[in-house]
Amino acid sequence: MAKNPKAADSRRGRPPTRRPQPRRAKAVPAASSADIEDLAPAVPGAAGAAAAAPAVLRAQLLRWYDAHRRDLPWRRASGGEEERAYAVWVSEVMLQQTRVPVVVGYYERWMARWPTVRSLAAATQEEVNEMWAGLGYYRRARFLLEGAKQIVEKGEFPRTASALREVRGIGDYTAGAIASIAFNEVVPVVDGNVVRVISRLYAISDNPKESSTMKRFWEIAGQLVDPSRSGDFNQAMMELGATLCSKSKPGCSGCPVSSHCQALALSLENPSVKVTDFPRVVPKTKPRSDFAAVCVVQIAQGLEEEVTDAKGTDNLFLLIKRPEEGLLAGLWEFPLVLVEEGKTDSLNRRKAMDKYLTKLLSIDVGWKSDVILREDVGEHVHIFSHIRLTMYVELMIINLKDGVDRLCKKEDDSTKLKFTNESSVESMGLTSGIRKVYNMVKAFKEKRLSVSEKGLVPTRKRSRRLK
Repeated sequence: MAKNPKAADSRRGRPPTRRPQPRRAKAVPAASSADIEDLAPAVPGAAGAAAAAPAVLRAQLLRWYDAHRRDLPWRRASGGEEERAYAVWVSEVMLQQTRVPVVVGYYERWMARWPTVRSLAAATQEEVNEMWAGLGYYRRARFLLEGAKQIVEKGEFPRTASALREVRGIGDYTAGAIASIAFNEVVPVVDGNVVRVISRLYAISDNPKESSTMKRFWEIAGQLVDPSRSGDFNQAMMELGATLCSKSKPGCSGCPVSSHCQALALSLENPSVKVTDFPRVVPKTKPRSDFAAVCVVQIAQGLEEEVTDAKGTDNLFLLIKRPEEGLLAGLWEFPLVLVEEGKTDSLNRRKAMDKYLTKLLSIDVGWKSDVILREDVGEHVHIFSHIRLTMYVELMIINLKDGVDRLCKKEDDSTKLKFTNESSVESMGLTSGIRKVYNMVKAFKEKRLSVSEKGLVPTRKRSRRLK
């Protein structure tokens, strides 16, 4: 689960791309882009200093970029064009909605494990999810793997923006970044940083969320892109937006293209106008509120009913795989069921959870098994880009004298659920929200440890049965 969906602004950069014969793209990308869903174009008719002197602007911006670009691992990518293209692709996908300092570590671990597109294509979704855990927006990881398999199946890495857009998960922005940076195709890129730079250069005050205006941003970017150093120019635009031309504290005095900036000129003429007025800040849609009961089911195998080992290797946890489509598709979590806002009390939550577990597993705890502990642990609020999810967490420990294989009345579908020991849960790639739930349960059990019997959780036998 993503922690920080607002952080698209603090990015980007790539290795210099100076190739002798750049290719001019036939067309500017279409109006919308799957990579930067929150962007929109400027209004028609924008004109000014930037349009009047594109060659000067390009030269000034590239000189600044050559001198001040940040030293980031994906800028040091070595090898041939396909290796650079793969590095650009991985870094760009990771950088969507995630800040550069967070991405650096993930990128280095990823490339150490899967240094080429062929090595990635041989990975499993489980392995990719584990490596991705904590970055959020897990759909991106699934598309990376699917795209890698598609490229390997075709036998070569696409070299143009139009061909790259045929790859699963690659939209206009990512296609433009790969094509220009790795293959020197003369195509623009437009992300949140570029929108901010262009809207200030042209003093564009219109709503950047309006989908009908996205095309204009791409047109302006296409007019500005340097024909001989397209990749470097695109990186320079993004670098400028991520550093000097920031959202709230632009460093106009150090900006290499401030002489072309109409927003700055307007602010100097009129004290009521600020550079930060551009682009217009549009209030975000309030996320909907959802509520869920989460039950961490621990199977205490072969232990006495009066005590449950808090750290023993015999303990197993029940994990459920989410559907392959929709939110957090294909990821593992503890049993979770949505409840109505008016039914978040303990009784109603447990009724909903019992019904879910009975349907899922045909649990019969009265058959050579007992619920020896069932207590509420606490609440955790997790924020998605469009959902505010309140999770009510409980711990249920079941003692099974006949082992896990007798837990269910019917054969389990191992692709949808599994029983995992504690050490595996500690190391597996859980989403940040589910990891928080697990840590809450760990802390809850630690508090129950007796001072004299460190490592044991004293419990009293419960007679409650699942209904």
